[in-house]
Amino acid sequence: MSEEVVSRTVEESQSERSEIVFPADSNALGNLFGGRLMQYIDLVGAMAASRHARAITVTASMDHLDFVAPVRVGELLILKASVNRAFRTSMEVGVRAMVEDVREQRLRHVSSAYLTFVAVDRDGQRIVVPPVVPVTEHQKRRYEDAGRRREMRADETQRKKEMRAALPGGFHV
Repeated sequence: MSEEVVSRTVEESQSERSEIVFPADSNALGNLFGGRLMQYIDLVGAMAASRHARAITVTASMDHLDFVAPVRVGELLILKASVNRAFRTSMEVGVRAMVEDVREQRLRHVSSAYLTFVAVDRDGQRIVVPPVVPVTEHQKRRYEDAGRRREMRADETQRKKEMRAALPGGFHV
């Protein structure tokens, strides 16, 4: 018996996470470790993907990660994630990280990333995800952009396969 796949809007799965940056999460300059920021990005992205798929999701890739500005110890980091587009079993999720200046009530953009998540069942087998219905003009633009990025990722994957096949002695990069 197969379950009907029902489309979902972007809003249904949007996720947000907030963190205060502590010294244990920072480098010698008092800035948040890039790897820690990547972890937070992955977690909030996974929340959005899981909400959209209503299933377990696993990270397939993270690309186009931009570190725009440092995040300092004591600052309030806010991460927001949205599913930009769903394909058959995968989804592209966009994450934006900002620092909130609580006194001025302003947000400062510090990082953005695109991640691909795959929905799986309890046995780790891929499952079909519902389509995304973009409503606003901004969501429609992100939806279209996600399709273009997917094509570029596919081209890059093919290029890497060809490169590896041409390397002597099974050396892989």
